[in-house]
Amino acid sequence: MPRDVSSRWYPRHTHSVPTIPSPVQSKTPTRSIVSIPSAERLQTRRCKLMEDERPLGKCQVNLGNIQEKKRFLSDIFTTIVDLKYRWFLFVFMMCYIVTWVAFGTIYFFDAWLRGDIDHIGDPEWKACIENVDNFISALLFSVESQRTIGYGSRIVTSIIGSMIDALMVGCMFVKISRPKKRAQTLIFSKNCVISHRDEKLCLMFRIGDLRESHMVDAKIRAKLIKSRQTKEGEFIPLEQSELNLGYDTGEDRLFLVEPQIICHVINQRSPFWDMSAESLRREQFEIIIILEGIVEATGMTCQARTSYTEDEILWGYRFEPCMWLEKGAFRVDYSRFELTFEVQTPAASAKEMQEMADACGGWLCSTWLVSACLSWFAW
Repeated sequence: MPRDVSSRWYPRHTHSVPTIPSPVQSKTPTRSIVSIPSAERLQTRRCKLMEDERPLGKCQVNLGNIQEKKRFLSDIFTTIVDLKYRWFLFVFMMCYIVTWVAFGTIYFFDAWLRGDIDHIGDPEWKACIENVDNFISALLFSVESQRTIGYGSRIVTSIIGSMIDALMVGCMFVKISRPKKRAQTLIFSKNCVISHRDEKLCLMFRIGDLRESHMVDAKIRAKLIKSRQTKEGEFIPLEQSELNLGYDTGEDRLFLVEPQIICHVINQRSPFWDMSAESLRREQFEIIIILEGIVEATGMTCQARTSYTEDEILWGYRFEPCMWLEKGAFRVDYSRFELTFEVQTPAASAKEMQEMADACGGWLCSTWLVSACLSWFAW
């Protein structure tokens, strides 16, 4: 009995279900098999993406296996702002305590190495720092110096120095809180893929947000940069053309609570309409991806950009799922963010497949039948 073509080329985990179950991985590292649960199990395991925690609406998505944690240090301002209050107060207090202890240790070792501690009570000995005879007094001197609460006598205060400190602190605050650092935790897939989705040839790439504080009003755009020559012989270097990512349907407005696959449908209005797998290797172009949004922590506008060249586009591939249900919440495994698997995709262009579909009978001709016809003609 012949096998179904769709079950042969499309893994079971590519079929969408109402609730995403936990995948059971096979021996092949780039494949995973998911058992589709019954309707009774789906009702008992039903989990909402958003908690009923009004008005916040906290998302039940846990981010895991994040490889490059140094991205959080590059945007230290947003990292500190996103901390819970108990951890924020802990960091706040530890900054002072660590500096007090550090400078107190320096003052104590200075007095010990110079011999001030050995000459305590000697009226002829001139100490470098007065009244520092043990570590506790050195720590107290460090606190008095940093908090400017006074040493018990009249001394000159540095008002100009305080003004300079306030100015520099403000400048440093603005510098570290610039929204461009937020883009360090917005990641893009290293490759684009071209395959069928809903019987339409599509160019797809994946984006993700490593932070639990989401981008507000995120929008994505894509531009194709390619040089061409007109029919009149005019050479236009680096001409820009827009790629439709769902502007008419609102799909370009994103809610980045989990990694999302951005899809560009290759139709008559697409620059890739008459581009096949063979012509793709001969072309020279670059796709610029621009993601814009408002940083939830600061309210500033952030922009992240990346690009894909023709050699970074995989024809006949699809992205592996990287999210499943675990302990009542959706878990994102970023170690699978870049994984792809091969699917049956004709090497012909979308234009050629459309012409073949019209020749085979219009809507009666499915994608796999067009693929079979094209393979037969190529043979």
